Amino acid sequence: MPQETPIVFVVDDDVSVRESLELLIRSAGWLPEMFASAQQFLARQRALVPNCLILDVNLPDLNGLDLQRLISVERTETPIIFITGYGDVPMTVKAMKAGAVEFLTKPFGDEILLGAIEQALKRSTAALAIEAEMRALRGRHATLSRREQEVMALVVTGLLNKQVAHELGISEITVKAHRGQVMRKMEAGSLADLVNMAARLTIRH
Repeated sequence: MPQETPIVFVVDDDVSVRESLELLIRSAGWLPEMFASAQQFLARQRALVPNCLILDVNLPDLNGLDLQRLISVERTETPIIFITGYGDVPMTVKAMKAGAVEFLTKPFGDEILLGAIEQALKRSTAALAIEAEMRALRGRHATLSRREQEVMALVVTGLLNKQVAHELGISEITVKAHRGQVMRKMEAGSLADLVNMAARLTIRH
């Protein structure tokens, strides 16, 4: 897969800030994307390359903290760096508790911001890798037949083959066959692996 250039989004209603940040981001080798408002940013599709968001706290329509609340669940691959002209401590604490990478008060040095972007992009890369892994895991689980899914759900609770057989009203040999298929299709090296996968898929019997 070709290494795609990370995107650094900037949401700030001050055009001079946007212009200076655009130059700085571009000079560091990343792709800048500028937005004058939170609404404009929300209208943009999710980016599936490492990315982060430099976000002004005080925006005209939807403020930065509100935007953070909206995207922190849906866009875990987009860590946020807050910038503000006049930050106060409670606001900083609130933003950091909600997962912001950094909270910078203007004026700040270029190096400080570039360091924060570096950190945010590392976090984004990790989040995208986890998401890709989960997609693959869900994909493998979807290849199981309904019966194999039932067997898997019971096996990961620690039941023996004969107990699973009793539970499902099938023979132990059939359970063994299904269990073998489950291990193969899920690419599980051991029962512990399978239990771990089921936990990540939040499979409940």
